[in-house]
Amino acid sequence: MIPVISFVGRSNCGKTTYLEKVIRELKIRGYRVATIKHDVHGFEMDQPGKDTWRHAQAGADVVCISSPDKMAMIKRVDKELALDEVIAYIKDVDIIFTEGYKRERKRKIEIYRQAVCDSPLCPKEDLLAIATDTHLYDDIPQFPLDDARELAMFLEATILKPEQ
Repeated sequence: MIPVISFVGRSNCGKTTYLEKVIRELKIRGYRVATIKHDVHGFEMDQPGKDTWRHAQAGADVVCISSPDKMAMIKRVDKELALDEVIAYIKDVDIIFTEGYKRERKRKIEIYRQAVCDSPLCPKEDLLAIATDTHLYDDIPQFPLDDARELAMFLEATILKPEQ
């Protein structure tokens, strides 16, 4: 089973920026990484007028586009899929990171920036770790916001290669 870690935090705390750093660190170490971004507002990937957009406008329920170096799929849904339903589409990776999904029961790493956040988002018992610019807890692993190497090493030791 592919491990899933959710990066959570309050708005504008730096979740995306920090997650980018973690992804780069794990890619340097040779891991295959997938991400799932939760967007409560909805999104559009197709550009009006392009072929895939035209296919969707014509009524296609699933639209895929494939090239020599990437593939994308857009599937219409009647209701928002649960995170585990989205995860089921992902294969051939070593780890899946989500950004958001704070209410899902997955291991969480909270991003906490003191200048932006008045308090942590998650209860301590929900956290695998925290990336922060201040000291918050003595009993939860904490990592600096400006460098993701330590967190990548932690994930490698505890999640990706725990038996070694």
